[in-house]
Amino acid sequence: MNSKNSLLATAFLTLATLPGMAQTEVTVGVMRGKDYGVTYMLPKTEIGFTLEVTKHTYTPGRLCQYAGQYLQLNNISGEKIEYWTLDNIQMQTVGVPDKEQVYFVKLKDKTVAPLMELTEDGIVRSINRPFSGKKPAKAEEPAPDKKPPLPDPRRFLTEEILLANSTAKQAELIAKEIYNIRESRNALLRGEADNTPQDGNQLKLMLDNLELQERALTELFTGHTDEETEIVHLKAVPAEMTGKVLFRFSRKLGLLDEDDLAGEPYYLDIANLNPLPQPAPEPETGNKKKKKEDGLEGVAYRVPGRAQITLRQGNNTLLKTETPVTQFGTIEYLAAVLFNKNSTIQVLFDTTTGGLIKVER
Repeated sequence: MNSKNSLLATAFLTLATLPGMAQTEVTVGVMRGKDYGVTYMLPKTEIGFTLEVTKHTYTPGRLCQYAGQYLQLNNISGEKIEYWTLDNIQMQTVGVPDKEQVYFVKLKDKTVAPLMELTEDGIVRSINRPFSGKKPAKAEEPAPDKKPPLPDPRRFLTEEILLANSTAKQAELIAKEIYNIRESRNALLRGEADNTPQDGNQLKLMLDNLELQERALTELFTGHTDEETEIVHLKAVPAEMTGKVLFRFSRKLGLLDEDDLAGEPYYLDIANLNPLPQPAPEPETGNKKKKKEDGLEGVAYRVPGRAQITLRQGNNTLLKTETPVTQFGTIEYLAAVLFNKNSTIQVLFDTTTGGLIKVER
């Protein structure tokens, strides 16, 4: 058990076994002096973007100048080319600790304190429920698909090809070998080959081997492209915004910073779908009531708002979704009287939004 879990387990045991009569006092702020209790935080929403970008490197074949003459393949480049593609974009919202929303459950003498379960980050998960032992799930990144490299084409070159006295002659003989492989494959498919296997698996194995040979020899003319895929993570804190440059992308340079003008901008728009009404100003009076220094009575939780999040490149919309966002909502409180000595109330919170999931006896 790591140190965090040890401290957490100790807090559970202590809170669950304290006897008493008074209500639980919950105050904003951290533990003060020798006060005993539990400090917890509410979550705030963070938007995460997962980008899959691939670098393509084209290397021309050594016989590229003969591709049109012997294989009728035109427009084969004889120069090395590098370029990038943006293959996939995914978005997810996560709850992270809001260090500006820290609360302290103070345990008074003779208090029946609620059993509070926190995440490893200190976000409140539940009250008066059995310890779940739940740990945050680690998102597994999908491994980029990698094509196995083709075998060395020299393995398939005959003695006649290897002893050819010129590159042009080699190209001619290799092209003939490619056509022979195609004829052999077609004969197997039509069942006209002298050694056509009766077993389906063996036939597939022979066809796959012929295709592999053809591709390896053809790349001597067409060249080959290596692909290196990277997974990049970007974060954004929700706030109302329009036309915020999240990142830039260049086919020549790949993924760039938002202020690098060498790439095309990708814009992030966030709209608050249910903005809260502005409170009316309070009339000024000579007798202003002093705010209670000890804080608020009750357990704080979030009532998240909703946001529309759009990622676009110019006028082309790439992602558009509606999702709960804590920063667009409010903070409410469960009355401390719910957790007195006669309480059987159980509460479950959403650790992503801070909202209530379930309140039951």
